[in-house]
Amino acid sequence: MSCKVILSKEISSSYREELKATIKSRGIKPKLVGFLANEDPSAIKYAESTSKTCEETGVVFELRKCDKEQLEDQIIEANDDDSIHGIMVYYPVFGDRQDQYLQNVVSVSKDVEGLCHKYIYNMYHNKRFLDEKQTMKCILPCTPLAIVKVLEYIGVYNAVLPYGNRLHGRVITIINRSEIVGRPLAALLANDGGKVYSVDINNVQEFHRGTGLKLKRHEVRDTNLKIEEILPVSDVVVTGVPTPSYKVPTGSLRDGVIAINFSAFKNFEDNIKEKASIYVPAIGKVTIAMLERNLLRLYDYYNCQSS
Repeated sequence: MSCKVILSKEISSSYREELKATIKSRGIKPKLVGFLANEDPSAIKYAESTSKTCEETGVVFELRKCDKEQLEDQIIEANDDDSIHGIMVYYPVFGDRQDQYLQNVVSVSKDVEGLCHKYIYNMYHNKRFLDEKQTMKCILPCTPLAIVKVLEYIGVYNAVLPYGNRLHGRVITIINRSEIVGRPLAALLANDGGKVYSVDINNVQEFHRGTGLKLKRHEVRDTNLKIEEILPVSDVVVTGVPTPSYKVPTGSLRDGVIAINFSAFKNFEDNIKEKASIYVPAIGKVTIAMLERNLLRLYDYYNCQSS
């Protein structure tokens, strides 16, 4: 089987060019501040990539390194700084519930990652706008949004079907249920009509479109399924396991599967191309493009409300 390898640079290029053209034509200087309070190699690499991409597109990016005990105060200070339009934090910081607390310290009006309670609540309840007139779209978490854009790019979404049902008939397995990527992604894909299996170390959950009174938002149920049972029936397998030792067994995958990896490590075996029809080994550049799009949206919301 011939496998097409698609790089994140290819997918992100149109978004980056659009951002660059918009910023230049409007003569604006949206400013993003990133806080780095750890020594995590993946976070440091992400910060470096963010800086490089922002420079290319015309976004003003400032990386602020600090001790994790000082981070909360520094976020609050940035919230009150009118010259800053977006704030992001490179996680993990504490690696526990305190990280979720920090996500809510970031102002809603500057939460470029879409991780505060308001945005997460709206996403899980499939509320796509902040206002009743539906002029202000909600900010979505960058990496889940990036994966949605990847799926759109490679044709997993059926554009013929109406919005909210464009993943009808698709079975998607996500091997990661973190609150930053895996679980939000499962919700987004279920809200778009997909049948989603969410896998973590404890169990397999099924996410699907709501029924009855819950039609507007997804439903979740625990299953007794094992990963070995769901991989052979999955059209798409998305992995994000943060360890170099984890590998998805190629032999368990269906022929023609679409394989997408968002982990800093390669979660698929070296022979994945023998089974996959499409393989996306990384999505980092798409994530940063979504980060910048979110920033531009927040910039416009701020200036609209200030005028």
